[in-house]
Amino acid sequence: MTERLAKFMARSGVCSRRGAEELIKQKRVTVNGEIIDTPAYNVEGNEKILLDGEPLPQKDITRLWIYYKPVGLVTTHKDEKSRPTVFEHLPEDMPRVISVGRLDLNSEGLLLLTNNGELSRKLELPSNGWARRYKVRVHGSVDEKKLADLKNGVEVEGIQYGSIKAEIITIKGTNAWLMVTLNEGKNREIRKVMKSIGLEVNRLIRLSYGPFQLGSLKPGETKEIPQKVLKEQLGAKFSL
Repeated sequence: MTERLAKFMARSGVCSRRGAEELIKQKRVTVNGEIIDTPAYNVEGNEKILLDGEPLPQKDITRLWIYYKPVGLVTTHKDEKSRPTVFEHLPEDMPRVISVGRLDLNSEGLLLLTNNGELSRKLELPSNGWARRYKVRVHGSVDEKKLADLKNGVEVEGIQYGSIKAEIITIKGTNAWLMVTLNEGKNREIRKVMKSIGLEVNRLIRLSYGPFQLGSLKPGETKEIPQKVLKEQLGAKFSL
């Protein structure tokens, strides 16, 4: 049975599938000594596959971690502005991992990390229907009707956002805590949508992603999902 070279590379944990496609286009990947320049190339997996002249990591059992991303870290392996990154602050005994989506610089909370690039790509897809839940502190005058209307979706600056469930937890003066649930999570979605209804987000904590919960983790801490739980939650759907 064959599979696309980019998919095989992602499953090795060296990068995401999209990243593998870029590496292939850059002619940095060889199969049995032949330079490959198209992501449509198929392999069986027993070929000699090299990236920049080095073998790919051996396929490892799929693993998944929950990480409490602190404020002030960017979710990238290398930042062009030399800002501190998530991957520079992980425990030393962590293998090479890829994030499932991102949290922006000023957001915190649950970030999923995996050693399987293909799994990372699949878990990011909105078609999974997985809810992302956030605890959000906002400043401004909270209009309950405008909050409720977000369940119908909203367009902001030409971008259409899907249904957002926003519930008030507490209000104190001009500050409020909200529980916000959405299924898509576009770039800075909550901040942009809240701004469109007159609210400024000054703290955003992701509490859950699908079935995985932040729980009692503290900023900077990680927790690996046990293999039994991983297979129960993902096995049938993602062929683990």
